[in-house]
Amino acid sequence: MFDAVRNNKRIVQIFLGLIALPFAFWGVDSYVRSSGAGSDLASVGDTKITIQQFEQALRDRQDQMRQSMGDSFKPELMNSPEIRLGVLNSLIDQRLLLLEAGKNRLVTSDDALRDFLSSVPSLQEDGKFSMSRYENVLRAQGMSQPQFEARVRQDLTLQQLVGTVGSSAFVSLTQAEAMLRLQSEERQFSEFKISSGQFANKVKIDESAIQKFYDENKNRFEVPERVKAEYVVLSLDALLAQVKVSDAEVKTWYDGHQDRYQEPEERRASHVLISSDGDAGKEKAKAKAEEVLKDIQKNPSRFAELAKQHSQDPGSAQKGGDLGYFGRGMMVKPFEDAVFQQKEGEISGLVESDFGYHIIKVTGIKAAKLRPLADVRSDIEGDLRRQAATRKFAEAAESFNNMVYEQSDSLQPVVEKFNLKVQQSGWLPKNADPRMLAALGPLGNEKVAKALFSDDVIKNKRNTEAIEVAPNTLLAARVTEHVPSSVQPFDTVKGDIGEYLKDQEAQAQAKASGEARLAELNQGEDKLSWSASRSASRLQARQLQLPPAALQAIFKADVQKLPAYVGVSTGDAYSLYKITKVIQPETVNENQLKALRTEYASIVAQEDLSAYLSSLRSRYKIDINKAALEPKDRQ
Repeated sequence: MFDAVRNNKRIVQIFLGLIALPFAFWGVDSYVRSSGAGSDLASVGDTKITIQQFEQALRDRQDQMRQSMGDSFKPELMNSPEIRLGVLNSLIDQRLLLLEAGKNRLVTSDDALRDFLSSVPSLQEDGKFSMSRYENVLRAQGMSQPQFEARVRQDLTLQQLVGTVGSSAFVSLTQAEAMLRLQSEERQFSEFKISSGQFANKVKIDESAIQKFYDENKNRFEVPERVKAEYVVLSLDALLAQVKVSDAEVKTWYDGHQDRYQEPEERRASHVLISSDGDAGKEKAKAKAEEVLKDIQKNPSRFAELAKQHSQDPGSAQKGGDLGYFGRGMMVKPFEDAVFQQKEGEISGLVESDFGYHIIKVTGIKAAKLRPLADVRSDIEGDLRRQAATRKFAEAAESFNNMVYEQSDSLQPVVEKFNLKVQQSGWLPKNADPRMLAALGPLGNEKVAKALFSDDVIKNKRNTEAIEVAPNTLLAARVTEHVPSSVQPFDTVKGDIGEYLKDQEAQAQAKASGEARLAELNQGEDKLSWSASRSASRLQARQLQLPPAALQAIFKADVQKLPAYVGVSTGDAYSLYKITKVIQPETVNENQLKALRTEYASIVAQEDLSAYLSSLRSRYKIDINKAALEPKDRQ
């Protein structure tokens, strides 16, 4: 039973992923109400979401994105409205679920928390919970043990609620089979394409039409205001590379913090469990346990054999009751107390716990020991280097900030003081869309883009202020070239306009010709030279090199009477399709049916969660401080 509990816990990240999903279903604007100014970002019911909580969640999301995207991750993405709203939405969803969990008195017990932590692979060594690894994880996260365990406890509590909602999702076998048959249906078709290119020589566009298009669409030919800039970046990571830690410093730290590197005593035990079913079955279970204990005391060497025969712990019974090695805090207290009081080879009397009655044999003892310096040297070096770099960055950041402001006519002073590299940008347009900004690296940060087009930077030729473009990363820039916005002259663009209008007219003529032929086909006049017949199903749609509009037309066609004809514009052509045969599957593939049923059940579960959260929104008042949500420029 203990093994079953320990080995079947989901990793907490699964739950966190579920909580992030709802942003795909709702826009924040659907429930945003302007609230007054203040230090809180939002309120949900009678509770508050503080700016500090939001900033921490934003940093967590950034870490997740950096891990998943690797070198392609751009820190400036975190300042986009979509990301900030998404993070806030996740916090609101979590708060709604927490309020509802509290209302329904859902809690995570200490035992459940211990079971979960002991099952997380990243906290284990050789398949067992490791306190030293646990402490390393906490240090890397910058969290205390109570803080971390409070977050995990909260996540596990919410998982109970989300799991209850998700478990209600159901797709019947009949529904899944109907879907699979529909997707497996094959349609045989031939194609006749009318290319717009065959009409190109017939199209004539006079200059007055070109001039008219130019006059009516001048905004299409506007070159936005743009700048080129030089910039420097001061970051914690760059300083980290410069920090060296001596062997003496590592040894001093190790000697002064040996409590962190103690491996606690572990014990290996086997047990026989006789489960009790409430008070009614307690006496019966105890009597049975006493009988088994007598047999074991008579024949101690048969402990494993008798455990296989009598133990009601499915996780360990077939292993002769063996539970492996474990430390303190990993078993229920009565069981733990008994194990750590016994000697190796000793067999206990009856030990009662919430699971029933145990007979325990201690089969191994690993004494507590100090992990050698060689095993933890790299961890200590990393911690000491980061601590030193953090202090160095805090000192450098203030000086960097002051220098780019006070010596605003050049970046050279900070370049020389901090040994920085001056980097050059290409042309940066004003008011670039978010996707373009994301491709510009640190210069794509919205604060940087705004600063580069300010009057102080362009007209007065000053440095920008020091701008935080990512955690522990500061950037300062200055404009080297500036071009105001302008409209391209007519003579420069008239050739492109002429080609564009010519293509549009050729496509219109191809469509008109195709629609005329489609009408003839539907009247029974088929004189076209069709392509060789092909077959397609919805399951194979991605494998066919056909435009999505063409596939949609083929599968939407009325096939009550064959052949059936459909036509659709496909970019530079108008395509006609002749559907000659529809083949229904005689049987369905059982593996495909199982996979489809699982997939649709997952979709239904997500929809159920979406509906549930939507209902919670209608029950709890939600207010958002819009002004506080916007990224703030550094003063």
